[in-house]
Amino acid sequence: MEYPDLPILVTAGLIAFLSLYAGKLANKIKLPSLIGFMIVGVLLSPSLAGLLSEDIQSSLQFITKIALGFVALSIGMELHIKELKRQGPGIMLVILTESFGAFLVVGLAVFLLTKDPALALIFGAIAPASAPAGTVAIIQEYRARGPLTKALYTVVGFDDGLGIIIFGFAFAVAKAIISSRTGLETMTLSAAVLTPFREIGLSILVGLVMVLVFTLLSRTLDSSRDRFILTVATVLFTTGLCEYFHLSEILTNMIVGMAFTNTQPVKTSREIDESLRAIMPLLFLFFFTLAGANLHIAALPSLGVLGLVYILGRAAGLMGGAWLGTSLGRMEDNLRKYLGMGILSQAGVAIGLSLVVKQELSEMGSSGIQLGAMVITTVTATCIFFEIIGPILTKIGLTKAGEISLPQKNKESTS
Repeated sequence: MEYPDLPILVTAGLIAFLSLYAGKLANKIKLPSLIGFMIVGVLLSPSLAGLLSEDIQSSLQFITKIALGFVALSIGMELHIKELKRQGPGIMLVILTESFGAFLVVGLAVFLLTKDPALALIFGAIAPASAPAGTVAIIQEYRARGPLTKALYTVVGFDDGLGIIIFGFAFAVAKAIISSRTGLETMTLSAAVLTPFREIGLSILVGLVMVLVFTLLSRTLDSSRDRFILTVATVLFTTGLCEYFHLSEILTNMIVGMAFTNTQPVKTSREIDESLRAIMPLLFLFFFTLAGANLHIAALPSLGVLGLVYILGRAAGLMGGAWLGTSLGRMEDNLRKYLGMGILSQAGVAIGLSLVVKQELSEMGSSGIQLGAMVITTVTATCIFFEIIGPILTKIGLTKAGEISLPQKNKESTS
């Protein structure tokens, strides 16, 4: 169905109206409000009502980037050095085991199904990528507090960096395998595997430089309002640099937040954190509504056996890896039981990696084009599942761990 083009602000206002009340309705049936936001996005998407056309989504895409920037900043601001030391090496072990667990289980499962090592490496490499926005949205909506909450912030913050490294190595090997089949020359393996290290190194460097800039500029400001405006400017500028230089928006802004909270006065950090919590619900509303609009219903029938294997393998790898890491690290029972439930969300980063796969393989002949199409279709379809089930399981895990203690009435008022 085609609609006349509405002014972009009218469309944005309509999204806010509908998603606000859809979120309230989701709360009424004991679901996180972001599920209501996503449903509105799906209903307005090109697959159904068609109000959020591809052009309109493209016009509003900057909101998604801004939201991701602030999500990453908020994650970083929870990563206090003293707290990380208190969590001990066990939390780093968890990040390693859940990321490599997803990579190995998905890779092995896809290989057993397809007998194609290149395809197995590609799907395995995409599996560790997470969507921290879903986890952070649940934590903030329900004001969760406790060891599990702190561990989730750490894991979803750092596993994207490790995921980028895994993808860089595995995809480089996959391309070498495909290239040897087709007889085409491609970049050397050594050059390919250096790319993720370059991205991570530059992301850390840009993040640290932006904190230094913030520190120097903030010395001339004496009000919390002005410091908050400077914080917003820092996130916008940092996110823009990431887009321009093709860096990780999540990792870079997380470094900004982490450096910020560990170098600035406690009073300043607390002021900024309170201000962020005031605007995050609105950013989440737009972010998840637009995410829903991107989850094309037409992709669901193409899920097939490969998609089911990917879903089961990724869930088993992440949850099993988290359990293994918390067990080896001798972490407390609540983390061992419920940490894996909070890290299943997957969306933007995974779809972005699948787009990289499609673009890179399109230059490698018809077999490369077929593989690329298979990857992006499967990942897009499975993200629908993970974006719905991930936040729900995060809420269940936090509730069972006793870290969501607000009465339901108050929960609704925060969504």
